[in-house]
Amino acid sequence: MKPVRSLARVMLSGIFVVSGARNFQHPHRLVPAAKPVTDRVTPLIQQVAPQLPTDTETLIRANAAVQFTAGLMLATGKFTRPAALVLAGTLVPTTAAGHPFWSNDDQATRNNNQVHFLKNLGLFGGLLLAAADTEGRPGLRWRAGHRIGHSRRSVGRAVRTARREARIAVRSAAAARRLPG
Repeated sequence: MKPVRSLARVMLSGIFVVSGARNFQHPHRLVPAAKPVTDRVTPLIQQVAPQLPTDTETLIRANAAVQFTAGLMLATGKFTRPAALVLAGTLVPTTAAGHPFWSNDDQATRNNNQVHFLKNLGLFGGLLLAAADTEGRPGLRWRAGHRIGHSRRSVGRAVRTARREARIAVRSAAAARRLPG
């Protein structure tokens, strides 16, 4: 199953690596579409981290750099689960800015944006699957539950052993009192 996972990750990450590199080099072509989204996000960014730049072109470059880096991480199999989650997070503003089919009046543009919106929704689903994929190894939830069960069994064994040793000690003490001496 490993080759299939590896190939699927490379295929899934390809769009992020290529578009991330392209958008980092040429962010100005995306500014008109991204401006409505960045204008809504800017106050939140200024509130959380006032030192960060909030101009649209810089935000596009930051998103592109994150997509490029996380895409490479996903493709190479390094930190795949966090990389997939980060890519899913970057896909939300990208999709909202790039494919707002709900606001198009022209039917052809609306249909085109709707197709791309649904494509990105499919990518989002694939990234969620990649983020949840433990590669056949137990996940954190199973490991925690297994560890708790193991601990309970260990405590139970320790309690039974302590009871048995206490009974032996009581019998030994009683036998010692009965001995003449």
